[in-house]
Amino acid sequence: MPPGLGAALAVARARVAALAISVTAAAVAFQLFMKFGAADGLDNLDLTRAGLILISTWWLAWGAAQGLMGLTTRAAPPRVKAPPHQGRAIVLVPVYNEDPMVTFARIAAMEASLQAARAARGGAEVHFAILSDTRNTEIAALEQIWFLRLLAETGARGRIFYRRRTDNTGKKAGNIEEFITRSGAAYDYAVILDADSLMEGETILEMLARMEAEPRLGLLQTLPKVVRAQTLFGRAMQFSAAFYSPVFARGLAMMQGRSGPFWGHNAAVRVRAFAESCGLPALAGKPPFGGHILSHDYVEAALLARAGWTVRLDDDLEGSFEEGPENIVDHAKRDRRWCQGNLQHARLLAAPRLKLWSRFVFVQGIFAYVAPLFWLGFILVSIVATVTAPPPDYFPTPYWPFPVFPADETSKAIGLFIGIIGLLILPKALIAFDAAASGRAAGFGGGLRAALSTLSELVLSSITAPVFLMYQTRAVLQVLMGRDGGWPTNNRGDGTLSLRTALVAGRWISAWGLAGGAATWIWAPGLVPWLSPVVVPMVLAPLILWATARPWRGRLFTTPFDRRAPAIVAAHDAVLTRWEGLAAQGAVLPPLGTQTAAVPVQQEDADAPARGISDTGAPGPEASQNRHDPADAPRPAEETHG
Repeated sequence: MPPGLGAALAVARARVAALAISVTAAAVAFQLFMKFGAADGLDNLDLTRAGLILISTWWLAWGAAQGLMGLTTRAAPPRVKAPPHQGRAIVLVPVYNEDPMVTFARIAAMEASLQAARAARGGAEVHFAILSDTRNTEIAALEQIWFLRLLAETGARGRIFYRRRTDNTGKKAGNIEEFITRSGAAYDYAVILDADSLMEGETILEMLARMEAEPRLGLLQTLPKVVRAQTLFGRAMQFSAAFYSPVFARGLAMMQGRSGPFWGHNAAVRVRAFAESCGLPALAGKPPFGGHILSHDYVEAALLARAGWTVRLDDDLEGSFEEGPENIVDHAKRDRRWCQGNLQHARLLAAPRLKLWSRFVFVQGIFAYVAPLFWLGFILVSIVATVTAPPPDYFPTPYWPFPVFPADETSKAIGLFIGIIGLLILPKALIAFDAAASGRAAGFGGGLRAALSTLSELVLSSITAPVFLMYQTRAVLQVLMGRDGGWPTNNRGDGTLSLRTALVAGRWISAWGLAGGAATWIWAPGLVPWLSPVVVPMVLAPLILWATARPWRGRLFTTPFDRRAPAIVAAHDAVLTRWEGLAAQGAVLPPLGTQTAAVPVQQEDADAPARGISDTGAPGPEASQNRHDPADAPRPAEETHG
């Protein structure tokens, strides 16, 4: 059997299996609830609740199936080790109102790591481009100063470039597209990072080598691990990313095959493929559904797949890192943007020539945010059904002297509840068992500590889930009401929250929890025990926000990075410590003799015509004809003046 056909069949089997598992679980949940509702006679409210359970259980089961696929299958790794790449490559680092000292220190660490890796394995030179969309003029001025320090320390004049756009049209996607249209013809490959990304030089070179070895590989995504978390919430996320995510990512890679994911960063793209395929015109109308597409990464992956390029997640690649939000409030702020971007995808479901799986990925992304509304709807309809339910009729047959008691179907409701909880717990429990059996748990403090961390994470997730449900519900309703969330600056660094800040951020959730709990107590007291796991965390939302944002000093949520920091993270820490000392001494600028220019910035003319990519994604003339024209390369920032 040809290798390509075998891989395609494996992907098809994984998709069918996941679909079968999720549909079967949903059907069983639907049937159990129908039997429960039929005990006192079915009505429209029972049918509505059964439908909501059907949809919600399918979504939970689909996620569980992905984890099971990751435990039982594995996407095939590259058949042979790829030789060092010879094509021209660049690492793109888009920044937007970030701390330039911290961000540029990451680039200094990655540049040193790349040089060491090239010395060991070979490969062509790799450039860096800092693509600034910063609007804050004070931060922009600091970017120029720290760029001089970066050049002086790395000696990378001609390899590291900086430019700042005067107009940040299209946000991050527009920033990348603008570089591709102006300078992309000078490069074969681009590694796209976020401002908080870190990648080992060896990982970058391996990605480029795999890209070059497979001419139809248009995008290669890595699985970034979260590092440097300090709070309880951050540590739980870091543990989840290191412990669960590799398994779920393996299942995702198995199911997506050649139409894999793109998460917008820590990925390599073939510049020609990106230029030919990934033009993102603004959607008609005003935001939130119109305008520039916020969740651009899923769309770019779909466009690459539509054009016949392979989009792949290689879950075996290590050395890829990022930082995550340290508290629920920052997570919700970021989630608001993702929610709006994913709901925009509803307008792309009927886009021509997209692969069926790409459309299904759009549906999944939409469902990730509307699913909480189905659960909330089920709760509300259950309260209404209890209030409007007629009293039981113990004498349904005229003149029959003996009462007829309705069948007690409480066991069905309990079974349904246990089944739904099982869908949430089972994949993580199996991952913990597999980690202990395979020895992987040793990096997480051993089998016992990994199991306790898993249990603690499950408890914490159960407590915070109602809070997330409310934030996501508000986000969806805001989008549906036409409110644009924009693209707020990420909050990095100290993620602790004061009690006052937590109270302001969570008091509206408490108010809804108190109102819902009171309504249930008055009109449907029988539902109070069932709804207390939802209502109590809502009422305590400010305390939960505050407590989960406190620094974590416990022994749980241990990851392999606690015992020994990854080399690239340690290198960044060393650079940052040295630069902080220079900043404290007021000696950020390098000595006069090492400065090559006073204003190290390349300003882009926002009114200049874009080149190399059209609104439809078709290649422009310069992207195809001048692919290797060095004149299109980005000029060193110290050689151009704003």
